[in-house]
Amino acid sequence: MKRSIPHRKQVKHYEGAGHLHELTFSTYLRLPLLTSDPWRKIVASKLNAGCELARFDLIAFVFMPEHIHLLVSPKDSSATVSNLLAWTKRQSSIEIKHLLIQYESPLLARLTIQQRPGRQCFRFWQEGGGFDRNLFSPDAIAASINYIHNNPVKRGLCNRTTDWKWSSAKFYEDRTTQSELPDLTLLDPSWLHSSGFQNENGQ
Repeated sequence: MKRSIPHRKQVKHYEGAGHLHELTFSTYLRLPLLTSDPWRKIVASKLNAGCELARFDLIAFVFMPEHIHLLVSPKDSSATVSNLLAWTKRQSSIEIKHLLIQYESPLLARLTIQQRPGRQCFRFWQEGGGFDRNLFSPDAIAASINYIHNNPVKRGLCNRTTDWKWSSAKFYEDRTTQSELPDLTLLDPSWLHSSGFQNENGQ
């Protein structure tokens, strides 16, 4: 039996000059779909392309089993959150669907829903804009980075923030980069420390 679409949440995105955005978006019905490294790599790749197309720098991130937190900074006045989310979610969903078809996965049927009579669609991500919070003070931005990095620890998925591969915590500790992770832009370190940001070593 195909699932019907839940009510879509409407989220307004306010594009304030100089504002960073803390974004959260979830998998369909918050199913733990982001537990496969190949799928997470697809999402990371599409996030890179989405940031480039929508004119954002990625400041911090974490991929959790059923949702993603991002902190992004607009590169210029043309940057729009809706374009970033639409591209990232649509393109990653298309590629993951192709893999499910290729391997004849039973998950394909579970993620195929009845959009309206006579029309079905594949849904990897929960529909709607998710959560978007504008940040502009150093303290709020530092708190956001710490919150994002601590998500896996609070969930009991790891003991230290840097143990969780699918986040930017390791990058903030020692500037480690990995090709399969999203590309990051580091905020000014002196600014981070003055605002109360702490890495795993408390520095």
